[in-house]
Amino acid sequence: MLFYDCSTAPNPRRARMFIAEKGLEIETRDISIAKGEQLSDEFKKVNPRATIPVLVTDEGTVLTENLGIAAYLEARFPEPPLMGRTPDEKGLVLMWNAIVEQQGGAPIAEALRNTHPAFKDRAIPGPVNYEQLPALAERGMDRAKRFFGFLEERLEESPFVACDHFTLADISTFVFVDFARVIKLRIPEENTATLAWYNAIKERPSAQL
Repeated sequence: MLFYDCSTAPNPRRARMFIAEKGLEIETRDISIAKGEQLSDEFKKVNPRATIPVLVTDEGTVLTENLGIAAYLEARFPEPPLMGRTPDEKGLVLMWNAIVEQQGGAPIAEALRNTHPAFKDRAIPGPVNYEQLPALAERGMDRAKRFFGFLEERLEESPFVACDHFTLADISTFVFVDFARVIKLRIPEENTATLAWYNAIKERPSAQL
């Protein structure tokens, strides 16, 4: 297998954590988004959509989305289970992973990519350039703030995001919450359930990568 990573971006970090939680060592190539290496002709031969992460399997299949990468690794290396042990848990993990992507990851990205100078004319990842829209940044910031409140409500009733144990949904949520620092958002001090959950995840070896 071959894993294309970017050490500074949140989505590759999600895949990196998943790989680490599985206890796998996979050959890795770092692609610098800051240098625009994802837009190079060489990388677009691997992934024409110019996004990271990418996992090339031993069979030569190219997987370019976190959920596809996770599903492949879970099927090939089922222990420890990170996508649910029972049919109900499997459904919950995918459900909550989608919720945090939509309600957390997407608005944080909107707020960042529509304001930061580094993303001028690069408001959307991929091979096509899109201009920044300040209104989307404002909306993204509002939605990101609301996400912290929503997450606190969930973690007041559950020790982990999807189930009673650590899963892919916790990886995605942790990475998004941690990455929110780029838009100057932190977990509010009064959100004690989220802070306890975050600090516990932060101690895991995979979170140090």
